[in-house]
Amino acid sequence: MDRSDIPGWRQAFQPGDLAIALGLLTRLPLPMRAFPAPDSRPAAQAAWAYPLVGLVVAVAGVILACLLDGLGLPAPVQALFVIAVTVMLTGAMHEDGLADCADGFWGGWTRERRLEIMKDSQIGTYGVIALALTLILRWQLITLLIGAGALAAALIPAAMVSRAAMVWTMARLPHARDTGLSRQTGKPAPPALMGAVVIGSCAALFTAGWFATILVSVLLTLAMGLLARAKIAGQTGDVLGATQQIVEVGCLLSICAFTLS
Repeated sequence: MDRSDIPGWRQAFQPGDLAIALGLLTRLPLPMRAFPAPDSRPAAQAAWAYPLVGLVVAVAGVILACLLDGLGLPAPVQALFVIAVTVMLTGAMHEDGLADCADGFWGGWTRERRLEIMKDSQIGTYGVIALALTLILRWQLITLLIGAGALAAALIPAAMVSRAAMVWTMARLPHARDTGLSRQTGKPAPPALMGAVVIGSCAALFTAGWFATILVSVLLTLAMGLLARAKIAGQTGDVLGATQQIVEVGCLLSICAFTLS
């Protein structure tokens, strides 16, 4: 079959997709001229570039770590600043999604109540615990990777793979709400999904223990998808953010284990 006959191929990989992806997933002050004129093309068709957003965010963290290392700061301090800059660049969007999912999934007894809790701007006990555990774990893993001289080889692929996982969840799970950022963004077409998966997989191939990294990311993505389907019968922007966080931590764990072994 000619690819031009497949729905979505004509709209795939357009100029300006990276700007759209950066505008959705970061707080970078992008000029308005970087974005294409509004049309009927859903923003989700730019999802193939989500792993490239991870590349931008991770490179910023690596550059900062190199600068701090030049100043003689110890690895734990460098790791703390690396996390801080990545959180600031993304506006803590993914961390917020993780906290909301933790509160909603385990704080409500019905689908409706879980979605209501997830929409609440206040953070609960489950959210605090989830954030604390993941932030501490990321800090410890990044500290170890800096000490091993492998920060770039781990942080960049983990950031890219985890954002490819977001695209898979967007494409495979129905929307759990009729409103919200995920609904507004839309559902990526097969070419966008394929592009994100290919870019993320290529990034994983450069990691220590690349097969384990891919396997861990796939299993965690599937697990998050099954959990979201069971709890709220679909996905929201919070689910996408939580998926990114969980998969990134899993990738860092896998890479760190093979790097230090």
